Amino acid sequence: MVLLLFVDLDPELAALRPLGGFFVLRTGAAPRGPLPTLARTYENPASDVYGNSLTFRVHAVAERLQAPELRIAASIAQQALAARLCSVALGCAALYGRIPDLDPRLLHWDADSSAPDDLWLAEVRPLPAEALADAVLHGHLEPLTAALVAHYRMSTGLLWGNAASALAGAARELDRWARTRGRTDVATRARALAAELLAHPLLAGTGTLTGTAFRRRSCCLYYRVPGGGVCGDCCFTQPPGSSPRATSG
Repeated sequence: MVLLLFVDLDPELAALRPLGGFFVLRTGAAPRGPLPTLARTYENPASDVYGNSLTFRVHAVAERLQAPELRIAASIAQQALAARLCSVALGCAALYGRIPDLDPRLLHWDADSSAPDDLWLAEVRPLPAEALADAVLHGHLEPLTAALVAHYRMSTGLLWGNAASALAGAARELDRWARTRGRTDVATRARALAAELLAHPLLAGTGTLTGTAFRRRSCCLYYRVPGGGVCGDCCFTQPPGSSPRATSG
């Protein structure tokens, strides 16, 4: 039997700070002034690069990586945002036993910044860990997927594969962090929560989870940027064209 040692969900989510990077979530007012909420971001992305945070981020990623198509940049941008959301929520659920309300109207996004300064939560409202799927999958990843499919004609299978990859990666990092500090309770809970989410209808079939290792059935398209290759959990073992092609979902 594993004893779960939870702490109270504090207003600054301080327990996430030692994890660093993708797990940290700033709370309160953003120091650089008002930022658009993710609820606004998920609204139909504008064609004007400065008209919507999601459009701005996609174009910024495309320019930085010299992506030959915007949908490649959209895929990479979506996976990065999914990784932030999954890491924050899973980290809170594993460490606190609860999650903050991640309502897109409370969560602000700076599309011109990177983790951990890109997301700010206006107010910390505790929710049970059982609300994880509603908070992340339904509250964020569904509207984000819908926006990208509508504007960039993305494959839903690719985008949900990205989300599953982001979730598995967050669980793997949290498991590694917890084990090196003797927090087997956190490691066990993180793995169990991730496995439960990966079995959710929106993510089921996106890949295979073995322990903390995940092999997805789709590809994020990173291999198509100059100098890019395949990720560790990709359905391809080598970039297409250099080896027999695997089936992509």
